[in-house]
Amino acid sequence: MAVPNRTQVLEAAEQAVARLKVFPLPSVVLFPGVGLPLNIFEPRYLQMVEHCLAADQIFAMASLEPGWEPHYHGAPELRPMVCVGRIMLSERQGDGRVQLVLEGVARARVIKELPPDSARLYREVQAQWLPDAPYDGPEESALRQALVELVTRLPDEVGGQLNKVSGRVHGGAFADVVASAVVTDLQRRYQLLEELDVGKRLRLVTDDVSSLLARFERRPGEPLN
Repeated sequence: MAVPNRTQVLEAAEQAVARLKVFPLPSVVLFPGVGLPLNIFEPRYLQMVEHCLAADQIFAMASLEPGWEPHYHGAPELRPMVCVGRIMLSERQGDGRVQLVLEGVARARVIKELPPDSARLYREVQAQWLPDAPYDGPEESALRQALVELVTRLPDEVGGQLNKVSGRVHGGAFADVVASAVVTDLQRRYQLLEELDVGKRLRLVTDDVSSLLARFERRPGEPLN
């Protein structure tokens, strides 16, 4: 089977949002342009992955609204912004699990959840397709300068990989790649996923890089606050 090009992947993902398979995880926020390894073992998501692999390889990573814990095995409320992704690699394990890598493609906003189906164990939604428009503004230069300073403080292997990945992308995609690498707080990551204004997203990620730089620059023994 031929490997689809970027345009074909975008078209497939855009078509999928009319009936979008979702994998909700409370501890994960995926960004477009970033790969996420997943170990699938729950029956409902094994079924979802099998259906994806037999069709377009598309499903979305979703976050859960606070208070999800008692309802995890049911249908806890989804946060509206999701990241539509495509399965890039998959491998079935001898114990029935599936290990895969999902690459984020674009943002989408949940419009409504589709009614359950007795033959379908997983959840599906109708969503609005929200790809970034091309962007050219001073915010990108500011983030690149901050990133140059950060890379000098990172281990060579880590900094080199971040430079390599971020050097291939621009605009909103650049903000997403850097955010995925440097932002660990889940609420902040969701805030950045939710931000559709590319200029503002670039500024927010620059603030995050600057905060991280400030931590490196504190004197030994100085509290982090």
